[in-house]
Amino acid sequence: MTHTPKFSVTMDASDPCAQGEFWALALGYVREAPPAPHETWEEALTAWDLPEERWNDANAIVDPDGLGPRIFIQKVPEAKTVKNRIHLDVRVSVSPQDKDRLAMRTKADELVAAGATQQQIFDHPSMGYWIVMADPEGNEFCIV
Repeated sequence: MTHTPKFSVTMDASDPCAQGEFWALALGYVREAPPAPHETWEEALTAWDLPEERWNDANAIVDPDGLGPRIFIQKVPEAKTVKNRIHLDVRVSVSPQDKDRLAMRTKADELVAAGATQQQIFDHPSMGYWIVMADPEGNEFCIV
């Protein structure tokens, strides 16, 4: 039986294609395939008579194993202006009790190279270790 995620996450962006590439790298996701019978998104968008200047209005990435939620990224005219009320955690460690700090640092460095910024590292005896990051458009997320 195939697992179907019960929810999706929607993200606002000024550049949905670039944000999709970043988050696909961060999460191990892939770009959602175009609907049949189209083999590429360019083919689908052309068949739908969508003008090329609108081809970056939306993007979606999915877990290739079908376990995680679909992430839909939509173009909006305004820039991000305030702190996120909800954020994604990029899980690197196997369990909250067994933090792999080297793997977390490696992932942070990989995402910085892809356009993220590291904001802060937390190391609390009772709460654990995590790294606060921001994606290329300033959306906060944590590496845990």
